Amino acid sequence: MSQLFLSRNPIPVRERLIMALDVPSIPQAQALVDELGDSVIFYKVGMELFMSGDYFGFIEWLKQRGKKVFVDLKFFDIPATVGRAIKALSSKGVDLATIHGNDAIMEAAALAKGDLKVLAVTALTSLDRGDLDDLGFKCDIRELVLSRAKRALQIGCDGVVSSGLEASLLREHLDHRLLVITPGIRPVDNREEEDQKRVVSVEMAFEGGADYIVVGRPIRDAADRKAMAETIQAQILSVFTGAHL
Repeated sequence: MSQLFLSRNPIPVRERLIMALDVPSIPQAQALVDELGDSVIFYKVGMELFMSGDYFGFIEWLKQRGKKVFVDLKFFDIPATVGRAIKALSSKGVDLATIHGNDAIMEAAALAKGDLKVLAVTALTSLDRGDLDDLGFKCDIRELVLSRAKRALQIGCDGVVSSGLEASLLREHLDHRLLVITPGIRPVDNREEEDQKRVVSVEMAFEGGADYIVVGRPIRDAADRKAMAETIQAQILSVFTGAHL
């Protein structure tokens, strides 16, 4: 295994797995967290749960159980509004949050974030070359991701959300100054109803330079969810120790 791009950021190995709580209701999310127990420490709470009920009460519930929280709402509005939203979120004990948009939006978020780590979205993993053409982005995907990451770093964001296909590019040009969070992870052959087009395996993501991976469906839909989470944790540990478990 190449060590060239492997994350050097001091993150406990078991916190490098972020479980995406993409379920319809708070009670279902709580049941899943209880079922997974100590196999998962970090959770992503996104738009689906935001619409389902007491979103911030659930975040408090997670923090009371010693969990870390990634709020993935991709804030996108006029800069002043995004800045106020990030400032309010920073008082909730959240660890990571995503924003979308131009330099002014990223700057407003960076100025307001406090201890909250702000992540700029580069290019969604659900988009391929054809989708970006339709949206008017005629540049190469890798060029787009690198350009947005460079601007995010200069402006004061803490990291980016990027496909594992571009993580090594970010490490090559920006070394380890930005956190790289990689969604679209498929540790097993799970291609039914696939809505992620630019996916990678656990090993590929970390060997390419990811600091964290976000995994949802492979754990959520497993026959034994906790066992699947522990399998992924073992894969992560193997990458960082260089040993096969």
